[in-house]
Amino acid sequence: MDIQSVGESLIRPGQILTDRSALSTATRWTQAVSEADGVCVIHLTPGVDPCEITMDLRGQGFRASPNHVLAGQPLFWGGPASRPFPVASVPYKQGRSHSPAVVGLLDTGVAKHQWWAGTDWYERQSKDEDDAQEGAQAGHGTFLAGLLLRRAPGVSLRVRRVLDGNGVGDEAGVIRALHRMSRQPPQVLNLSFGCHSFDDRPPPLLTDTLRALPDTVAVACAGNTAGDRPFWPAALPEVIGVGALDAAEERRAPYSAHGPWVDACARGEWLTSSFLERDEFGGYAAWSGTSFAAAVVAGTIADAARDLPAKEAAARVLDREATRQIPDLGVLIPWSR
Repeated sequence: MDIQSVGESLIRPGQILTDRSALSTATRWTQAVSEADGVCVIHLTPGVDPCEITMDLRGQGFRASPNHVLAGQPLFWGGPASRPFPVASVPYKQGRSHSPAVVGLLDTGVAKHQWWAGTDWYERQSKDEDDAQEGAQAGHGTFLAGLLLRRAPGVSLRVRRVLDGNGVGDEAGVIRALHRMSRQPPQVLNLSFGCHSFDDRPPPLLTDTLRALPDTVAVACAGNTAGDRPFWPAALPEVIGVGALDAAEERRAPYSAHGPWVDACARGEWLTSSFLERDEFGGYAAWSGTSFAAAVVAGTIADAARDLPAKEAAARVLDREATRQIPDLGVLIPWSR
């Protein structure tokens, strides 16, 4: 689908998101409506500005938003966060017995890999959730899956593919995936993607959907923007926003977003994990970005949630009294334990 730039945010042209209560009010601007899994996508008549209609509907008390484009991180930025690099292998042991914790992973999907061959959660995965094989960010979800399992041995992953091989998805697709996941909510949710909103306010439909998972701990990357502009969903109060540190775990990685809305940080530079078997890659890679710092934090919380309710586990992991903090990056979660 097309992408339209609005200021420093990206949206799907000619689309707004709302709930059913606004449909009759929006009729005069509506060409078509698609409704599924908790959200209505209004396809506007040609020439109508989705941002103007959003503000009009909000002014009348309705929940509305342009259909923001959500981008996986890393994407579109230079430096080491821009692409994966092949490595020969990565040590991995399944370690402890099965954990009751489940981690929801919304991303590019997860490909077949020896680390999870024969596991119940992967065998239950549909072909629609397989990782994209083509595109600059193909393998992103598979890389995240490996980080999560290394931090939380024995957990199960519940995978939903919401990004294509270039790491691009949209708000409507994420809302629908979250709505389907709410039928059996995971303990922890990893969201290694995000966006700037057109008005720098929280996207209301995405916010509502995450609030409908009250017992799930949502963890999201702060973005590779090198700035302090709020990045959604990481900047939501209900979500743990995660920035990236350098490989020494001493300083902010130069590409990492930062600010008072960032709750935690972890190493994001040159992490190694599972990957696709394609081209020069033999199933392993080194990669950098806030995406992967988020998985370190999400996995750490999931590991603590094997014996605790997820919210209690998160509070313990992010205890500001017991853990080092870094200004504008929040609590430090160490990679080495």
